[in-house]
Amino acid sequence: MDDEELEEIRRRKMAQLQGQISDAQRQQEARQEIESQKQAILRKILSPEARSRLTNIAMVRPDFAAQLEMQLIQLAQSGQLARLGPLPLSDENFKKILSRLSGKKQEFKIKHI
Repeated sequence: MDDEELEEIRRRKMAQLQGQISDAQRQQEARQEIESQKQAILRKILSPEARSRLTNIAMVRPDFAAQLEMQLIQLAQSGQLARLGPLPLSDENFKKILSRLSGKKQEFKIKHI
């Protein structure tokens, strides 16, 4: 290979890497936009106390919190959330919804021998 061929290979590789970087940046911007829209909706449907509770849940169980956020948004968009209480939902109403969505928890009994 001569110097021109090597330089052409370098240019193509550089263009490919720049394309990958710009794709990654676009994907990151899209994720940030979705997250900001989601947070705006949650600010409208949850009181500050309920949002604080949701943040605490997210620290302990991030997967459950993400599912809970999506369910709350879907309920709000379908109009079903308004039937559960006035918007923004108070912490008490949020706890009621949370108990319904989380289902029954297993109780463990430890017997000492």
